[in-house]
Amino acid sequence: MNKTNVAVVMGGYSDEYKVSLKSGQLIFDSLDRYIYDVYKIVILKDEWYFLDENENKQEINKGDFSVKLSDEKTLKFDVCFNIIHGTPGENGILQAYWDAIGQKYTGCDFYQSALTFNKKDTLAVLSKYGIPSAKSVYLRKGEEINVDEIVENLKLPVFVKPNQSGSSLGISKVKEKSELIAATEIAFKEDDEILIESFLDGMEVSVGVIDYKGETIVLGITEIVPQNEFFDYEAKYEGASEEITPARIDDETRIRVEEIAKRAYNSLGMSGFSRSEFILMNGTPYMLEMNTNPGFSPASILPQQAKIYGISIKDLCGNEVEKAFKK
Repeated sequence: MNKTNVAVVMGGYSDEYKVSLKSGQLIFDSLDRYIYDVYKIVILKDEWYFLDENENKQEINKGDFSVKLSDEKTLKFDVCFNIIHGTPGENGILQAYWDAIGQKYTGCDFYQSALTFNKKDTLAVLSKYGIPSAKSVYLRKGEEINVDEIVENLKLPVFVKPNQSGSSLGISKVKEKSELIAATEIAFKEDDEILIESFLDGMEVSVGVIDYKGETIVLGITEIVPQNEFFDYEAKYEGASEEITPARIDDETRIRVEEIAKRAYNSLGMSGFSRSEFILMNGTPYMLEMNTNPGFSPASILPQQAKIYGISIKDLCGNEVEKAFKK
């Protein structure tokens, strides 16, 4: 039997690459070796390389995403399993390159990746499908910032965040008018566009949605209980938050969250893993953002949800490869 060659592609150009390497390792370990030959590819700003079983690096030929193993042998991949968090694997850059060279890959396409990486545009598209979000003001670097007008419009406190999504870097909660300008400067360090959002006072939930065996399913709803002011980088990656799956919500609210999370996924034409963040206020889910390549290390939310839902990581990952292969 001919096995499918699968490259697990991990790393990335942002600070999230460390998490991506752990996510990639879990997928590498989980894929069924009876069906797949599995290889590790690491993509970093300065180098793209293949790692052999002795952890030796070999350069990737970017012309066709192949690896020259010897004079006679070149390794090509039937499917690339994309598990890069942040740029270039979560914002469409890698997908566009793979499309151009005819390489099959898991997850959503170039357009969906680029769109969902842009918080403002995602929320604007989803509002057309009746999915609510916080009131917000959008600013580009260099634009004049009218503090009085913003505060009057959004009311304090507000959240200031970079528009391009990443690991909650550059986000501040602003409680005093005098702190607003400094907070915008922090966000502008991460991105040339920022969002200032009204504060939604409610429970934060993280909802895993995937397309599995031909249907869109909600893997789980996880309640985020931050010990810090909000779910920031430290809370996300250094355990300064409690994650409770399933979230402590009544059935009516759960059904509403599931329905909205699925609608968001289907409205955007999504595929593959996704994790959306919502704030529940008076029973209504307000969308914050959607991640199209969420963390998949053993400590991450999606694998925890799959475990509770009863889908093994092996099946979850195998399903992704099969869909990509049939593309």
